[in-house]
Amino acid sequence: MLYGGIEAGGTKFVCAVADEKLQIKEKISIATTDPQTTFKQVFAFFDRYPIEALGIGSFGPIGIQPDQENYGHILATPKEGWAGVDFLGQMKQRYKVPTAWTTDVNAAAFGEIKRGAAKGRHSCIYLTIGTGIGGGVVINDEVFEGISHPEMGHLYIKRAAEDTYQGTCPYHKDCLEGLAAGPSLEARTGIKGEKLPLDHPIWDLQANYQAQALMSYTLILAPEIIVLGGGVMNQDHLLKKIQQQFSELMAGYMETPKAEDYIVRWGLPNESGLIGALLLAQRELEY
Repeated sequence: MLYGGIEAGGTKFVCAVADEKLQIKEKISIATTDPQTTFKQVFAFFDRYPIEALGIGSFGPIGIQPDQENYGHILATPKEGWAGVDFLGQMKQRYKVPTAWTTDVNAAAFGEIKRGAAKGRHSCIYLTIGTGIGGGVVINDEVFEGISHPEMGHLYIKRAAEDTYQGTCPYHKDCLEGLAAGPSLEARTGIKGEKLPLDHPIWDLQANYQAQALMSYTLILAPEIIVLGGGVMNQDHLLKKIQQQFSELMAGYMETPKAEDYIVRWGLPNESGLIGALLLAQRELEY
């Protein structure tokens, strides 16, 4: 039995086929160009395998309500040419198999709780911090969705008094993503994040903004663990600063594990979403 998985990002699609033990048989990376070209390459890959189920974790926003006309579509994305594309419909038309459909970060959260840093828990938040900021949630072993999927990067946070940067988010300017995603580092300093000195004051600001968001998520959802991924989290010192500031902001108000055990780095670096998509495909056949 073979399962297909797609982690569909705005930069690249990672596609894989795995067996019933979720051992990956083959994996490819496809540049996300225009929809027609991208899907042609996706189809060329999966056409070679008799997959029994498919899992898709897509960049968003996406339509997730089956009773709505936009179900399975990419919605108001800034990715040129992709707004309104019926992603799920095209896949289901090509492959008549059970198909799981969610966001890339929800798939990553599911991957982390089943095979990664949150394994053994029943609830978690996965937050990716890179070019943008996105979050996925698993509660009681189920991917969380309401009228839409979580858009955790667009939470408003308290701006530092000395911070005059307007923010990168085209919708909200100074939401979490606008103030603390990767591009904000270079925009504020003129230096790419990976080249910034460890003692640069920007790191304390970044840690504070991210800790504020994690505090809000914790108070609202009370997950058992928070997993951080994405390019910015390659900075060891930043994780420690986030943990420290989270503890200071919480001020002992709510019982959580020690910050170093509660806020952790991803256990499946660069594979959380793909593994999650494959797991969701497998689960489609268990229902």
